Amino acid sequence: MSELRIRALTAFYGDFQALFGIDIDVAAGEVVAIIGANGAGKSTSLRSIAGLLRNDAEGILWDGRAIGALPANEVVRLGIALVPEGRRLFPSLSVEENLRIGGYAGRTGEWTLERVLELFPVLAERRNAPGTALSGGQQQMVAIGRALLSNPQLLLCDEISLGLSPAVIIDLYRTLATVNAGGTTLVLVEQDIQQAMSVADRVYCLQEGQVTLSGPPKALTHEAIREAYFGL
Repeated sequence: MSELRIRALTAFYGDFQALFGIDIDVAAGEVVAIIGANGAGKSTSLRSIAGLLRNDAEGILWDGRAIGALPANEVVRLGIALVPEGRRLFPSLSVEENLRIGGYAGRTGEWTLERVLELFPVLAERRNAPGTALSGGQQQMVAIGRALLSNPQLLLCDEISLGLSPAVIIDLYRTLATVNAGGTTLVLVEQDIQQAMSVADRVYCLQEGQVTLSGPPKALTHEAIREAYFGL
């Protein structure tokens, strides 16, 4: 049985419709990548799962429970955490304070502040520095660590490679592989097709708010991906 099931999900920003009845399945322990061009609906999909956009309750099922209409604070307590695009750190708080915010949901588990600092040793060295005084890659580590401190079963990562150097991206994805190996399910939104295909068990391609292609990376040809991605 799928851990996360999305069925006929629609999403709106005011009068603008961003998603048009998408279906996505994510099994426990999987790495699923959602790819697509700008404006395809990738971030909207994650925001909907995380409760930042309200939807039809039955449009999103988590372990069989309808959660599409729940607010974000209730969704995170169920074990779903979002690493948002742009990191969204609090500039007035230190690295450690930004990390500790992730624990406010009150979920218990293996992820503690000490374990996150072991995962990202550079953050231990900068724990008292303002969160936004770090490099882009280090800020992304804080954003991931903050989400992990909520002890999620499902980690949603929105464009974590955006604006970062190739070396930093490689390090971050190695870290995510470690997180996944520990049993956490991952859903990754990526514009970088090669990066997504290299780490995912399954890929969904969105175009203009609709799923245009899905399947395991090995089963998807370059021609099919190009057609689904660009509509060519």
